[in-house]
Amino acid sequence: MTTTTAANTPSTNSPAPAWVLPSLALCMLLPSLAVSSANVALPTLAQAFGEPFGAVQWVVLAFLLATTALIVAAGRLGDLVGRRRLLLAGIALFTLASAACAVAPGLPTLIAARAAQGVGAAAMMALTLAFVGDAVPKAHTGRAMGLLGTMSAVGTALGPSLGGLLIAGLGWRALFAVNLPLGLLALGLAWRVLPAASTAPRRAGLDLPGAALLALTLAVYALAMTRHLGLLPLAALGLAAFIGVEARAASPLLKLERLRDRALSAGLAMNALVSTVMMATLVVGPFHLSRQLGLGAAAVGAWMSVGPLTSALSGIPAGRLVDRFGPQSMARLGLMAVAAGCALIGVLPAALGVLAYVGPLVIVTPGYALFQAANNTAVMAGVAGDERGVVAGLLTLSRNLGLVTGASAMGALFAAAGLGATFAVATGLALFALALAKRAA
Repeated sequence: MTTTTAANTPSTNSPAPAWVLPSLALCMLLPSLAVSSANVALPTLAQAFGEPFGAVQWVVLAFLLATTALIVAAGRLGDLVGRRRLLLAGIALFTLASAACAVAPGLPTLIAARAAQGVGAAAMMALTLAFVGDAVPKAHTGRAMGLLGTMSAVGTALGPSLGGLLIAGLGWRALFAVNLPLGLLALGLAWRVLPAASTAPRRAGLDLPGAALLALTLAVYALAMTRHLGLLPLAALGLAAFIGVEARAASPLLKLERLRDRALSAGLAMNALVSTVMMATLVVGPFHLSRQLGLGAAAVGAWMSVGPLTSALSGIPAGRLVDRFGPQSMARLGLMAVAAGCALIGVLPAALGVLAYVGPLVIVTPGYALFQAANNTAVMAGVAGDERGVVAGLLTLSRNLGLVTGASAMGALFAAAGLGATFAVATGLALFALALAKRAA
């Protein structure tokens, strides 16, 4: 990988300013909270607007499509114009769009506001990871990545319960209004504590044709996975066109030779594979616990919270392990835990009841937290300061694509072949990621 320039690297001996990590953590928490909490509002929104489920589902899809489609472009733009400046703009847009969601008079307005919220979230998610290299000493990078992973897991775990409480007590508009004070807090904190770039922003222009093609291709792929598989050939055509444009661009959105870096390409591939596996546990679990084991909705929700909560609790310790023992070995250890837990889900007898599913999750989710902290640290460690934004965007994109693919493909596999086959494939994906990790070491 490219060696990081000294001008962009904080001193390894000086600690990060006290409020930098809380600021970055809040920027990571808000997008996760926004996407996970909205799911529980869909039945209420369908009733409030008198619309079918397929229409109100766009309240969730608009956010996910905007985030997925624009996250690489947001990271690249941060490299060009300054990461602090764009992160502040992203937080401001997220906050304003949250307010627009809260006062939306109808479903089309709400969907448009959610798309704008997703654009702001794309900048927040990409640039938060990129800022670790600017603001955190190299020796503490693993801890910072572990904290950010923890906040993402907390948002995922907290969103449904917080959303349900707000809707029950104050109505669906409160679900979006709560982001207004949180967003203002994030904006004020980031404005005050995040450091400005130590070098001047690059003056090269943003590759608008490449950015537009990539955004369109990613949106089509996400729609193919969530709505209609017939769109996959169109996504493949878009990818081919994007590669052709980037090969000729004077200032490309993504330097294609970067993907020849074995460590980077392996890190992105592993991230996508493991995210696919993790989404399988979240999608399959509720159906298995309710249909096969006969649990009620409250019990399913309680048991399914074990995974995200375990991940949240293990994120910071995982980061400390990465700092102490190195990202490569810890990434492999995390992948081993993910593979072992998935294998147990597939083979444990049904007579064990809920423990046959939830018990292995207590192995899978700390393994995922350890892998994520290690992989993010390894990928970002050797990236030059003027490329951190785009590489952080690629990392988050690979995770999002894995989540989208896992929700669709693994859910369909479970419906067709059952629990055992689904987690046999999940185990295979984790072992394949482990092979990639060993090859890249």
